[in-house]
Amino acid sequence: MSDLLERLRGRGWRMTAQRRVVAEVLDGDHVHLTADEVHARAVSRLPEISRATVYNTLGEMVSLGEVLEVSTDRRAKRYDPNAHRPHHHLVCARCGAIRDVHPAGNPLADLPADERYGFTVSDVEVTYRGICPTCAATA
Repeated sequence: MSDLLERLRGRGWRMTAQRRVVAEVLDGDHVHLTADEVHARAVSRLPEISRATVYNTLGEMVSLGEVLEVSTDRRAKRYDPNAHRPHHHLVCARCGAIRDVHPAGNPLADLPADERYGFTVSDVEVTYRGICPTCAATA
């Protein structure tokens, strides 16, 4: 059973066939699919699954905090099942490929008090940008 499925079951989330397929499609490291990509993969496993069901299921998983909604640029939102492990993203500026990265240190602690402007900082998102090896090889 996938890690995401285990986490969802642990929360008592009712596991319908449609929800299970969406969770299975999202399983794995470095998975950052759009809703349309999730739907296309889900249909290959469960042909009757609707686009609306996929969107609703993704929204529920995000609301539960088990999937992250990732917006790294003006492209479609992507869904990241690695919500349980703090990480940042490395994004290819050409093709949009996304990789999870786990740099050392604590970016919240790295923000000096005088740069917080009275905010109580609760979260940080860091996105590294560059050119992936595949795009660099075709340049």
